[in-house]
Amino acid sequence: MATKTLAIYAARSETSRGRKYPETPPTYRTEYDRDRDRIIHSSAFRRLMYKTQVFVYDEGDHYRTRLTHSLEVAQIARSVARVLDLNEPLTEAIALAHDLGHTPFGHAGQDALNEAMKDYGGFEHNLQSLRVVDLLEERYAEFPGLNLTFEAREGILKHCSLKNVRTLGELGERFINRTQPSLEAQLVDVADAIAYNNHDVDDGLRSGLLTVDELKETTLFREHCEDVRHRYPGLPLRRLAHETVRRMMNALITDLIQESRQRLEAAAPENIEAVRKAGKVLIGFSEPMAEKTSELHRFLYKHLYEHEHVRQMTDNARQMVQSLFKAYFEDPSRLPQESAERVKQEEQEKGESGRARIVADYIAGMTDRYATKEHQRTT
Repeated sequence: MATKTLAIYAARSETSRGRKYPETPPTYRTEYDRDRDRIIHSSAFRRLMYKTQVFVYDEGDHYRTRLTHSLEVAQIARSVARVLDLNEPLTEAIALAHDLGHTPFGHAGQDALNEAMKDYGGFEHNLQSLRVVDLLEERYAEFPGLNLTFEAREGILKHCSLKNVRTLGELGERFINRTQPSLEAQLVDVADAIAYNNHDVDDGLRSGLLTVDELKETTLFREHCEDVRHRYPGLPLRRLAHETVRRMMNALITDLIQESRQRLEAAAPENIEAVRKAGKVLIGFSEPMAEKTSELHRFLYKHLYEHEHVRQMTDNARQMVQSLFKAYFEDPSRLPQESAERVKQEEQEKGESGRARIVADYIAGMTDRYATKEHQRTT
């Protein structure tokens, strides 16, 4: 995106806080284009193809994975960024990278790994995403990780516990000082919610775990489903569901744009630093729409995420991750040679905590199918 088209409060490549390791500026791209491209070419990004969103990989080929989820988040966020004159390449970079640190088996894997790591600093997937781009990706001769800009790294770290932010220097200051990230980061956070609510409705209907009549208990779905049925009587169920979800997304994105414009006009930030000091988020839904999305999320939690079939999958996933952690932690020689060597190095400096962190890195990087294969091998 050319600088002249950006709003005054958008992030600008030329005024970026830069990279940890200085590099020669790109010739034909902006710094944020470079960030996005590095993320797309990373190994961690490719592995998202076989990481669970809600349904594990062997449930079927049509359900969302972490990769398709990340692409949908990026599409939504880019569209809104373009309308609001925000920095589109930065928005896309944050969206594509926001789940790089997620474990196999979705939140079940994350919870299991956090439990296994409770005596060694815990496990936070947002912090792990940062660890991936800062350290674990090994592609470049002159630095570890991807050496992303401060603004991209800031957007990736959506949440972080206070005990960990104190170790992050400048990047952790906003959590301590209660300032805000860039508008682009705020936008990706909302786009993430739009994507997962709507595609979980779609996947839930496809799986048969949810029905149209059940979903009509929620205001957002009911409003648009009834409108579709009125306009297109006799529409087959599959097309009815898709058309309803499409209209829900349009309503959410329209509300997000209109509400965000009003907030920006009222706050009138003069630059990105004014955005950081605004005291509140400036990108978000109106109160009525926020309540509708919360109602939908509560419904999905109760009827989909806590469904007996999904709970069985997640219980199995937790057991696998806990078993893998125990096997590798007790016998690091079971790890690949490179990871086993890292265990030795980290143990010299940090003891068992160092060993646990390398084991967590290895497990978090697994795909669902590789974790399943490794569980069979180690048990």
